[in-house]
Amino acid sequence: MIRTPLRPLARILSAREAGEDPDRIEAELRARRHAEIQDKARRRAEGRLKWMVLGFLLAFGTVGVRMGALASTQPSEPRTQASGAQIISQRADIVDRRGRVLATNLSTHALYAHPRDLVDPAAAADKLAKIFPDLDAKRLKADLTGDRKFVWIKKKISPEQMQAVHDIGEPGLVFGPREMRLYPNGRLASHILGGSQFGAEGVSSAEVLGMAGVEKAFDGWLRDPANNGAPLQLSIDLSAQAAMEEVLSNGMKVMSAKGATGILMDVKSGEILAMASLPDFDPNDRPRPLLKGDPSDSPLFNRAVQGQYELGSTFKIFPVAQAFDQKLINPNTIINTTTPMKIGKYLIHDSHNYGSQLSVRQVIAKSSNVGAVRIAQMLGPERQQKFLRALGFFDPTPVELTEAPTGKPLVPRRWPAVTAATVAFGHGLAASPLHLAAAYATIGNDGRRVRPTLIHRADPVQGEQVLSPKAAAAARDLLRGVVTQGTAKAAEVAGYEVGGKTGTADKPRPGGGYYSARVVSTFAAVYPTDAPKYVLVVTLDEPSVAAAGGGEMRVAGATAAPVAAALVQRLSPMLGLRPEGLKLPQIEPKAADAVRVSSR
Repeated sequence: MIRTPLRPLARILSAREAGEDPDRIEAELRARRHAEIQDKARRRAEGRLKWMVLGFLLAFGTVGVRMGALASTQPSEPRTQASGAQIISQRADIVDRRGRVLATNLSTHALYAHPRDLVDPAAAADKLAKIFPDLDAKRLKADLTGDRKFVWIKKKISPEQMQAVHDIGEPGLVFGPREMRLYPNGRLASHILGGSQFGAEGVSSAEVLGMAGVEKAFDGWLRDPANNGAPLQLSIDLSAQAAMEEVLSNGMKVMSAKGATGILMDVKSGEILAMASLPDFDPNDRPRPLLKGDPSDSPLFNRAVQGQYELGSTFKIFPVAQAFDQKLINPNTIINTTTPMKIGKYLIHDSHNYGSQLSVRQVIAKSSNVGAVRIAQMLGPERQQKFLRALGFFDPTPVELTEAPTGKPLVPRRWPAVTAATVAFGHGLAASPLHLAAAYATIGNDGRRVRPTLIHRADPVQGEQVLSPKAAAAARDLLRGVVTQGTAKAAEVAGYEVGGKTGTADKPRPGGGYYSARVVSTFAAVYPTDAPKYVLVVTLDEPSVAAAGGGEMRVAGATAAPVAAALVQRLSPMLGLRPEGLKLPQIEPKAADAVRVSSR
């Protein structure tokens, strides 16, 4: 850059001759130089800004073009994250207490398509729709005849389906090997097992995750390679479970019930030998949850664990057992049963007029509401509440199922005298059948708390002492009287000394109040009462059986009790419990029969 002098000699001389001021010339030249410098700086800044804008436009343009390209292309087939890597899908088996398989893994295949490799996409879609009737035929045809490069058809198929697809002869139909979870017994123990689903997956492998039941509760354990493939052993007995579900299903039909629950539990260890909830489902093809309506109407609903029912007169044994423990009464103590009984502005009635007094034994045998309330009044609300808490009625269902926390009992917020009265005969507090089974097991276990478990254990966990052994034995004696001379005569099974209590509770309406002709009937039993081994609870939802003289009967003595008797008769021999005091006839086999038996 050639800089012009601020005081050029020639101009200064000319200015002096003309009489002008030389300083003015210098000022003009200085201003001109500053203008040139500013103009140059402006042009330089504008140039840099243009290059910056151009850079941003190029960058955003590149991103936009790439996004457009991705949006316009079809997805390619899914792959695992690392080349050649396989998603770990091995999952431990689940077995019953005798080692029989309840859930295992099966090598199978997934089916997908490369539509561009199909010779006749439309015909292939029609044939696939016949092999897999659950597919949407129109959508499948649109997918296969469109521009897509990859289409999932089925995530798991049977060997027969695989052969049928192979016979189509289309090169664009491809099989991907994988493992799937198989429940070989179908619907059996479905609420206990729960079910599984695929997690991360590719065309050649898939991760299997538990989605309900013990599959989800023990998901981490079942997938842990550190267990070296050891199975998860449950406490249930497969044969007993199958028998319970069959008897309950028949009982539902005979009693016209909408649902049923059965629980058989060891009174010492708390191990659940069989637990069923009907209706049920097949975990191999788990249904979708209900989107509206009553969730308890879904076959996925586990009534044994999630059900919250007012369990009626089955609760009457609790204030009596506690009063035995507190030495307030004995089985022969006379109780005032004058009906109706008034508490505040409320009246409490018995279903029949039993007269002005009954013994404690008769209160339980005849199921007197007034008698149970009189005994509860001896204890007082605070002691009653403390005892029920010790039995577990204030805690979520104590068992190893994902659904268990949802089965927390509905307990009154306040516990005035009228609440203590209604709870004494099983109203005002709603709990699950498994809560009831655990509480009756405590009576069967000489007053020591029992916590239910679905895991087979060599060393059962010992609970705290809730009742004295003497009080527990006296309570069992009263329960035996209910079966021999009370409301549960239909539960008697010769040789098994069954003791139990019936309970019939009106079903509450969603908006408040109770239905007039809908009940939940329950029978809870301990047997044999002289040396208890098992607790059995049967609950029927809305049963109704024709009465001999016309009309309908819904009470537990006519509905739940006979179903329980059928279960005792069917299950006990399977578990090695033989009837006492019965002489079985000795039958000498014929020679031909002996040969047939010995040859097997």
